Amino acid sequence: MRTRMLALTSAACGAALLGAAALPASATAPGSGAGSGAGAVPGQEPGAAEADAAGTDATGATAAELLAEVRGCARISEGAYRTDGGSPKATVPVCDTADAVFWKADMDIDCDGRRTKVCNRKTDPYFLPETAFQSSRGEPLDSAVLPHVVVPGPGKVWDYRKSGLTGGSVVAVVYRDRVRYGVIGDTGPTGIIGEASYAMAKALGIDPDPSTGGVGSGVTYIAFKNSRVSPIESRERARSRGAELARQFVGR
Repeated sequence: MRTRMLALTSAACGAALLGAAALPASATAPGSGAGSGAGAVPGQEPGAAEADAAGTDATGATAAELLAEVRGCARISEGAYRTDGGSPKATVPVCDTADAVFWKADMDIDCDGRRTKVCNRKTDPYFLPETAFQSSRGEPLDSAVLPHVVVPGPGKVWDYRKSGLTGGSVVAVVYRDRVRYGVIGDTGPTGIIGEASYAMAKALGIDPDPSTGGVGSGVTYIAFKNSRVSPIESRERARSRGAELARQFVGR
């Protein structure tokens, strides 16, 4: 599934693309294992386990409500993105609304950032020990613990910064009947879209294995404009703010 090709170079290229303000940083998860369950996960904030167990956060909008708001596409991107490095065609546009931008794609697994039991060079051949955005402690994010989304680096197709987005911007990700909230935590190649962290995939019930996991289609990413949460690594703040923004997005 995962052909991020040097997403890679988002470490070296990331600095050039994002400027001095954006050094690589990913998700933060110290040894959070791949085991699922309704109990609390090490490093997970109070409240997150309940939302994960519920399938859909009861305080936010449902998957059906969110998907109803993104049926049409007012394209904001100059053209479309490929879902993988080897994809023959670019088929995924970024679409605009008053309060958010969205895209519908696959999900490849981002395991970059802090080295953990599930995210390291042995488990992920593309592993980079950094992410485009850093934690409040100036460290790479922990992809094994922090649900986050990867956006394409600024390029001729689309520049996420011009849409009111940055590291820490709140996102809602929908897969089947599940809705999960997170943040923008990393950047990838300028021509590819459709990637999220190990923790985000796991929360959505998608195989999070960085080498063989992910899903080929059916994932909707909704990124809310001007919605940055701080600290970026706070799962609970992203969840509560995301639920609030999702309710507003669907008009309730």
